[in-house]
Amino acid sequence: MPADATLRILVWSDYVCPFCYLERPVLDQVRSELGEKVEIDWRAFELRPEPTPTLDPDGEYLHRVWNQSVYPMAQARGMSLRLPPVQPYSRKAHEAAEFAREAGRLDAMNAALFKAFFEEGRDLADPDVLLDIARSVGLDADALREALDDGRYARGVLEDQRLAQEIGISGVPALVVSAGEQAYLLSGAQPYETVREVIERALGSAGGAVAPPT
Repeated sequence: MPADATLRILVWSDYVCPFCYLERPVLDQVRSELGEKVEIDWRAFELRPEPTPTLDPDGEYLHRVWNQSVYPMAQARGMSLRLPPVQPYSRKAHEAAEFAREAGRLDAMNAALFKAFFEEGRDLADPDVLLDIARSVGLDADALREALDDGRYARGVLEDQRLAQEIGISGVPALVVSAGEQAYLLSGAQPYETVREVIERALGSAGGAVAPPT
Protein backbone atom coordinates (compact mmCIF):
# COMPACT_ATOMS: atom_id res chain seq x y z
CA MET A 1 0.00 0.00 0.00
CA PRO A 2 1.44 3.42 -0.87
CA ALA A 3 2.46 5.46 2.16
CA ASP A 4 -0.07 8.15 1.29
CA ALA A 5 -2.97 5.70 0.76
CA THR A 6 -3.97 5.18 4.37
CA LEU A 7 -7.18 3.20 4.64
CA ARG A 8 -9.76 4.94 6.78
CA ILE A 9 -13.24 3.80 7.78
CA LEU A 10 -15.54 6.37 9.35
CA VAL A 11 -18.49 4.71 11.06
CA TRP A 12 -21.58 6.75 11.87
CA SER A 13 -23.62 4.93 14.50
CA ASP A 14 -26.02 5.32 17.39
CA TYR A 15 -25.72 3.49 20.70
CA VAL A 16 -29.42 2.62 20.63
CA CYS A 17 -29.21 1.06 17.15
CA PRO A 18 -28.83 -2.75 17.28
CA PHE A 19 -27.58 -2.95 13.71
CA CYS A 20 -24.72 -0.61 14.61
CA TYR A 21 -23.62 -3.01 17.35
CA LEU A 22 -24.04 -5.92 14.95
CA GLU A 23 -21.49 -4.30 12.60
CA ARG A 24 -18.75 -4.31 15.24
CA PRO A 25 -17.62 -7.92 14.61
CA VAL A 26 -17.15 -7.11 10.92
CA LEU A 27 -15.04 -4.06 11.74
CA ASP A 28 -13.13 -5.99 14.39
CA GLN A 29 -12.26 -8.58 11.76
CA VAL A 30 -11.06 -5.87 9.39
CA ARG A 31 -8.89 -4.40 12.14
CA SER A 32 -7.55 -7.82 13.08
CA GLU A 33 -6.47 -8.51 9.50
CA LEU A 34 -5.12 -5.08 8.56
CA GLY A 35 -3.78 -3.86 11.91
CA GLU A 36 -2.14 -0.46 11.68
CA LYS A 37 -2.93 -0.24 7.96
CA VAL A 38 -6.52 0.73 8.79
CA GLU A 39 -7.96 3.51 10.93
CA ILE A 40 -11.52 2.93 12.17
CA ASP A 41 -13.17 6.00 13.63
CA TRP A 42 -16.61 6.05 15.27
CA ARG A 43 -18.84 9.09 14.66
CA ALA A 44 -22.05 10.21 16.36
CA PHE A 45 -25.54 10.00 14.86
CA GLU A 46 -28.69 10.37 16.96
CA LEU A 47 -31.55 8.48 15.35
CA ARG A 48 -34.07 10.22 17.60
CA PRO A 49 -32.67 13.42 19.11
CA GLU A 50 -34.75 15.30 21.62
CA PRO A 51 -37.60 16.25 21.43
CA THR A 52 -38.37 13.44 18.95
CA PRO A 53 -40.16 10.70 20.94
CA THR A 54 -38.17 7.54 21.52
CA LEU A 55 -39.63 4.16 20.60
CA ASP A 56 -41.88 2.20 22.93
CA PRO A 57 -39.72 -0.69 24.24
CA ASP A 58 -42.86 -2.83 24.52
CA GLY A 59 -44.33 -1.73 21.21
CA GLU A 60 -45.14 -4.03 18.30
CA TYR A 61 -42.65 -2.32 15.99
CA LEU A 62 -39.55 -3.10 18.02
CA HIS A 63 -40.58 -6.66 18.75
CA ARG A 64 -41.22 -7.27 15.05
CA VAL A 65 -37.87 -5.80 13.97
CA TRP A 66 -35.99 -7.76 16.59
CA ASN A 67 -37.71 -11.06 15.82
CA GLN A 68 -37.43 -10.70 12.05
CA SER A 69 -33.99 -9.10 11.74
CA VAL A 70 -31.98 -8.43 14.90
CA TYR A 71 -32.07 -11.85 16.56
CA PRO A 72 -31.32 -13.80 13.34
CA MET A 73 -28.40 -11.49 12.47
CA ALA A 74 -27.07 -11.66 16.03
CA GLN A 75 -27.12 -15.45 15.91
CA ALA A 76 -25.35 -15.46 12.54
CA ARG A 77 -22.65 -13.14 13.86
CA GLY A 78 -22.18 -14.97 17.15
CA MET A 79 -23.56 -12.21 19.35
CA SER A 80 -25.97 -12.24 22.30
CA LEU A 81 -28.28 -9.25 22.08
CA ARG A 82 -31.62 -8.82 23.82
CA LEU A 83 -34.28 -6.18 23.37
CA PRO A 84 -33.52 -3.53 26.03
CA PRO A 85 -36.26 -2.65 28.53
CA VAL A 86 -35.69 1.07 27.91
CA GLN A 87 -35.31 3.27 24.83
CA PRO A 88 -33.28 6.28 26.01
CA TYR A 89 -32.06 9.38 24.25
CA SER A 90 -28.43 8.84 23.25
CA ARG A 91 -26.93 12.36 23.25
CA LYS A 92 -25.10 11.92 26.59
CA ALA A 93 -23.76 8.52 25.53
CA HIS A 94 -22.25 10.15 22.44
CA GLU A 95 -20.78 12.89 24.60
CA ALA A 96 -19.24 10.24 26.87
CA ALA A 97 -17.74 8.60 23.78
CA GLU A 98 -16.20 11.92 22.75
CA PHE A 99 -14.71 12.23 26.22
CA ALA A 100 -13.23 8.75 25.75
CA ARG A 101 -11.84 9.76 22.34
CA GLU A 102 -9.86 12.56 23.95
CA ALA A 103 -8.44 10.06 26.45
CA GLY A 104 -7.51 7.58 23.71
CA ARG A 105 -10.18 5.06 24.77
CA LEU A 106 -12.88 5.60 22.12
CA ASP A 107 -13.01 2.06 20.76
CA ALA A 108 -13.14 0.50 24.23
CA MET A 109 -15.87 2.92 25.32
CA ASN A 110 -17.81 2.30 22.11
CA ALA A 111 -17.83 -1.46 22.74
CA ALA A 112 -18.72 -1.00 26.41
CA LEU A 113 -21.64 1.33 25.66
CA PHE A 114 -23.11 -1.06 23.10
CA LYS A 115 -22.68 -4.02 25.43
CA ALA A 116 -24.23 -2.17 28.39
CA PHE A 117 -27.35 -1.36 26.37
CA PHE A 118 -27.87 -4.41 24.19
CA GLU A 119 -26.60 -7.14 26.50
CA GLU A 120 -27.28 -5.70 29.96
CA GLY A 121 -30.29 -3.45 29.25
CA ARG A 122 -28.79 -0.43 31.01
CA ASP A 123 -30.19 3.10 30.55
CA LEU A 124 -27.64 5.10 28.56
CA ALA A 125 -29.42 8.35 29.40
CA ASP A 126 -28.59 7.89 33.09
CA PRO A 127 -25.36 9.77 33.92
CA ASP A 128 -24.51 7.31 36.70
CA VAL A 129 -24.67 4.44 34.21
CA LEU A 130 -22.35 6.31 31.86
CA LEU A 131 -19.92 6.98 34.70
CA ASP A 132 -19.91 3.31 35.64
CA ILE A 133 -19.22 2.30 32.04
CA ALA A 134 -16.42 4.85 31.88
CA ARG A 135 -14.80 3.39 34.98
CA SER A 136 -14.96 -0.07 33.44
CA VAL A 137 -12.69 1.05 30.58
CA GLY A 138 -10.27 2.97 32.76
CA LEU A 139 -11.63 6.50 32.38
CA ASP A 140 -11.83 9.20 35.06
CA ALA A 141 -15.49 9.16 36.11
CA ASP A 142 -15.29 12.44 38.01
CA ALA A 143 -13.87 14.21 34.96
CA LEU A 144 -16.58 12.69 32.78
CA ARG A 145 -19.32 13.83 35.16
CA GLU A 146 -18.02 17.39 34.94
CA ALA A 147 -17.85 17.18 31.14
CA LEU A 148 -21.42 15.87 30.90
CA ASP A 149 -22.72 18.51 33.30
CA ASP A 150 -21.30 21.37 31.26
CA GLY A 151 -21.99 19.85 27.84
CA ARG A 152 -18.35 20.11 26.87
CA TYR A 153 -18.57 17.55 24.05
CA ALA A 154 -22.02 18.38 22.71
CA ARG A 155 -20.56 20.50 19.92
CA GLY A 156 -18.51 17.55 18.66
CA VAL A 157 -21.60 15.34 18.57
CA LEU A 158 -23.53 17.94 16.62
CA GLU A 159 -20.62 18.43 14.22
CA ASP A 160 -20.55 14.70 13.46
CA GLN A 161 -24.26 14.84 12.66
CA ARG A 162 -23.85 17.92 10.49
CA LEU A 163 -21.15 16.16 8.50
CA ALA A 164 -23.36 13.08 8.13
CA GLN A 165 -26.13 15.25 6.71
CA GLU A 166 -23.65 16.90 4.34
CA ILE A 167 -22.50 13.50 3.06
CA GLY A 168 -26.08 12.33 2.64
CA ILE A 169 -26.27 9.87 5.53
CA SER A 170 -29.83 9.51 6.82
CA GLY A 171 -29.58 6.24 8.77
CA VAL A 172 -27.05 4.08 10.57
CA PRO A 173 -24.80 2.23 10.56
CA ALA A 174 -23.13 4.06 7.71
CA LEU A 175 -19.52 3.40 6.73
CA VAL A 176 -17.38 5.74 4.68
CA VAL A 177 -14.39 3.79 3.37
CA SER A 178 -11.58 5.83 1.89
CA ALA A 179 -7.98 5.57 0.73
CA GLY A 180 -6.40 8.67 -0.67
CA GLU A 181 -9.04 10.93 -2.18
CA GLN A 182 -11.56 8.24 -3.15
CA ALA A 183 -14.36 7.41 -0.70
CA TYR A 184 -17.22 4.89 -0.74
CA LEU A 185 -20.40 4.94 1.34
CA LEU A 186 -21.90 1.73 2.71
CA SER A 187 -25.30 1.86 4.43
CA GLY A 188 -26.68 -0.71 6.86
CA ALA A 189 -25.11 -3.63 8.71
CA GLN A 190 -23.08 -5.12 5.87
CA PRO A 191 -21.47 -8.57 5.83
CA TYR A 192 -17.71 -8.84 6.00
CA GLU A 193 -17.42 -9.85 2.33
CA THR A 194 -19.13 -6.64 1.19
CA VAL A 195 -16.96 -4.43 3.40
CA ARG A 196 -13.83 -6.24 2.22
CA GLU A 197 -14.82 -5.76 -1.42
CA VAL A 198 -15.24 -2.02 -0.89
CA ILE A 199 -11.90 -1.84 0.94
CA GLU A 200 -10.20 -3.47 -2.05
CA ARG A 201 -11.94 -1.05 -4.40
CA ALA A 202 -10.86 1.96 -2.34
CA LEU A 203 -7.28 0.77 -2.14
CA GLY A 204 -7.23 -0.12 -5.82
CA SER A 205 -8.33 3.38 -6.76
CA ALA A 206 -5.46 4.71 -4.62
CA GLY A 207 -2.94 2.37 -6.22
CA GLY A 208 -2.67 -0.01 -3.29
CA ALA A 209 -3.86 -3.45 -2.27
CA VAL A 210 -4.10 -5.70 0.72
CA ALA A 211 -3.37 -9.39 0.95
CA PRO A 212 -6.38 -11.71 0.61
CA PRO A 213 -7.77 -13.01 3.91
CA THR A 214 -6.40 -16.32 5.14
